[in-house]
Amino acid sequence: MRLSIRYLTKYTYGVEVGESQNALRACPANNGSQRLLDYRLTIDPPTDVVSYTDYWGTRVDIFGINERHTRLSIFADSDVETTLPAHPLDDPDLITEDGYSDLTKDYEYRTRSPHVQWSPELRDWAREITADASGPYEIAVAVHEAVGSRMSYVPDATEVGTPVLEIFETNQGVCQDYAHLSIAACRSIGIPARYVSGYFYATPTGEQPTGDKIEVETHAWIEVALPGFGWWALDPTNQLIAGERHVKIGHGRDYEDVTPLRGVFHGDPESTDLHVGVVMSRKDLGNPVVEPRPSALMTQQQQQQQQQQQ
Repeated sequence: MRLSIRYLTKYTYGVEVGESQNALRACPANNGSQRLLDYRLTIDPPTDVVSYTDYWGTRVDIFGINERHTRLSIFADSDVETTLPAHPLDDPDLITEDGYSDLTKDYEYRTRSPHVQWSPELRDWAREITADASGPYEIAVAVHEAVGSRMSYVPDATEVGTPVLEIFETNQGVCQDYAHLSIAACRSIGIPARYVSGYFYATPTGEQPTGDKIEVETHAWIEVALPGFGWWALDPTNQLIAGERHVKIGHGRDYEDVTPLRGVFHGDPESTDLHVGVVMSRKDLGNPVVEPRPSALMTQQQQQQQQQQQ
C-alpha cells in the first residue's frame, strides 16, 4: 500500500514569544514492512533543521525559532510504501521457548519505565489471563485479547501522564493507555514489550476508509519480543495485528520515548492555542489491501485442530 501522510501542528500565541525550541518525531521509519519514499519538513517561520537518530532508532528533527513570533506551523509530509509484516505462525519452529533466559537481553523493555508500572494486583491479573497460554506467542495473544476485552475506548478519560495503575482500575482510555496497560502486563511476567508510535489509516472505528483521504490522529500500538522470531506488532486498541495500514514512526519504552512533538518557548502559556492534525491519503486505490488473515490470532494447537477437521 502507498500512503501519503501530512502531520500538522500549529501554535498561535496571544502575545509575542521570544524563542521556541522543538524536537519532532513524525518521520516514518524504514524497516522490513515499510519503505520511506519521501519526507519533507516545512517550518513557518522558516528556520534551520538538524536531524539525528535517537537512542531508540527514531529520527528526530530539532529546530528553534530565535526571533519574536506569534505563530509556529509545522508540516511534516511523507510518502511511504507498506507491506504485510511477517507473522510468527508463518514458521512456528522459529519461536524458541527459552529465549527469555538471558535477563540482559532487551532489559529496557522488561523493566519499569516512566509510564509503565505495575502492582502485585496487575501482575496477578497478567498471570491469570495467560495461565492457559503455552509459550511466548500464546502469551502475547492472551494479553492482547484480554486488554481489548477489559478496556473501553473513552476520549478525554485520561491525560498523557495518567498512571497505568489508574487505567488498570478505571478500564478507560485511548490508544496510548491500551498500549501502556498491554506493555505493563507483559513486562510484569517477564515478557519484553515496547511502545510504538505511528499512524493508522482507518476510520475512527478502525475500519478501512472508503475514500482516498481521511483525517486521523497519531496512533499507538505495541511490539512483543518473540524469541527466534523478533518483534511482533499488535494493536490492542483495534484488536488487530499491525498490517499494511499501520505506519510506524518509532518505538521506545513508553510514550515518553517517542512523543511526536516536544518543545519549550518563552512566553505566556495561558494565551496559547494549539491545533494538531494528521491527514492520510492512499495512492494505489486500485490495489486490494492485504489484511492479516482472520485466523492469525489462533494458537498453534487451534490451527492444528482446524487443519485436522478439514
